[in-house]
Amino acid sequence: MIKSSKPRRQRFFRFNADMHERQHFVHAHLDKQLKQKLGIKARAVQISKGDSVKVMAGGNKGKTGKVTAVNMRKGSVFIDALKKKNARGKEYSVPVSSSNIYITDLNLSDRLRAAKLKVKVAAEKPAAKAQKAEKPKEENETEAQPVGATAPTA
Repeated sequence: MIKSSKPRRQRFFRFNADMHERQHFVHAHLDKQLKQKLGIKARAVQISKGDSVKVMAGGNKGKTGKVTAVNMRKGSVFIDALKKKNARGKEYSVPVSSSNIYITDLNLSDRLRAAKLKVKVAAEKPAAKAQKAEKPKEENETEAQPVGATAPTA
């Protein structure tokens, strides 16, 4: 990452960094209880849309909410609970630096992210999928009769 100890060179690096390097600028610390619950050893992970976060510094200190967007170019995060109104009354999201927040709950709907964090995600089966899976089994049972046999009549 940053090789120089000179502040000017560090600012230059951050300003001219490529997007794959900027991913490291939007990492945030994990809540201790969340780390224990999921068994994650990493101190910080990349912030993703859908994560629940808590603001730890700045004017919005103590507020919690879900991440609605992440701007890697600026290194800022937008949270649904932080909104302001402009002069015309239109609401807009307030950006928060990723260094001022910590993650209280992860969005693990992305299997690649869960695999990268080495977290096992419980597969949830909706009721509709379970019913669809049962119907073909019933139809197959009636079709599996021997060729010469006739269906019982009532």
